[in-house]
Amino acid sequence: MIWLGLSIIVTLGLMGVIGFVCETYNKKKFPLILISFIGLLLLIPGCLTTVATGEVGIKTTWGKITNTNLKEGIQFKLPWQDVIKMNIKVQKYENEKGMETSTKDLQVVNSVIVSVNYQLNEDRVTDMYRQVGESYSSIILEPAIQETIKSAISQYNAEELVTKRNEVSDKIMETLKTKVDEYGLNIISVSLKNFDFSKEYNASIEKKTIAEQNALTAEQELKTSEANAKKKIIEAEAEAEANEIKNSTITDEILMQEFIEKWNGELPKVVGDSSNIFDVSELLK
Repeated sequence: MIWLGLSIIVTLGLMGVIGFVCETYNKKKFPLILISFIGLLLLIPGCLTTVATGEVGIKTTWGKITNTNLKEGIQFKLPWQDVIKMNIKVQKYENEKGMETSTKDLQVVNSVIVSVNYQLNEDRVTDMYRQVGESYSSIILEPAIQETIKSAISQYNAEELVTKRNEVSDKIMETLKTKVDEYGLNIISVSLKNFDFSKEYNASIEKKTIAEQNALTAEQELKTSEANAKKKIIEAEAEAEANEIKNSTITDEILMQEFIEKWNGELPKVVGDSSNIFDVSELLK
C-alpha cells in the first residue's frame, strides 16, 4: 500500500511537470523528456525500502556493510545498495523430528521434542550477520539444542527424567544459554514437551508399578489386621480387669441386698436336696 500510494503521487507529479515543460519548451523534446521521467520513476522504488516493526536493518553496498541498526519505517538507499532485515522478535524453535538419546542408566529415550523461545540481541545483530548470516537458526541454534539435550538427559537416570522433568528443562536452558550467548542469541524459555522410552522399559515400569501397588495394599491390610487385633486385646483386657474389680468388691451383704431387691415375695415351691424333696405348699396347710 505504501508503494502504491507513492507511485500514484510521483506519477501525478511527473505528469504535471511534463505538461509544464512541454508548454514552456519545444514540444518536439516531449518523447525524450517522457523517457527520462519514466526512467526516474522506475528508479524511485529501488531507492526506498521499509523496515517493519520488530526488525533491524543492515545496509550493504556491493555486499559490504555500510550502515547498521536501521530502525523501523521507510529507509532511503541507493539502487545498488541492499537493506538486510533481521528479526529481533521472540521466535520459537521446535524440532519437527523427535530426537533419540540415552539416560545415565543407559536407557534409550526416543521421540524427544523440545520447544525453545529465543530472541536475537538487537545490539549484536551486525555481528550475527557478519559471522553467520541470516540462517543463524539452522547454523547455530539447532545444533546447539541437539547437543545440549543429549548432554542434559545423560546426567539423569530414566526414573529421574520423569520425576525431575522441570529440573531437566532448566538444565537444558542453562547450558544452551552458555552455548549461544557469544553469538548474540538470548534464550527466553525451554520446555521439554515430549519423550518416550522403549517398549521393554515401559513394560517393566508397568510391572514395577503394579507390584508396588500390591505391596502397599498388602501392607495396609496387615496394618488394619494388627490394629483390629490390638483393639480386641485391649477390650478383653479391659473387660477382665473390670470383672476382677467387680469380683473383689462383692460381699455377702451385697449379695443378700441384691437378692432382697430382686425377690418378688414368693417362697420356693420345692425345697430339699437330691435325696429329700418337700412340697412347701403341703407343709404350710
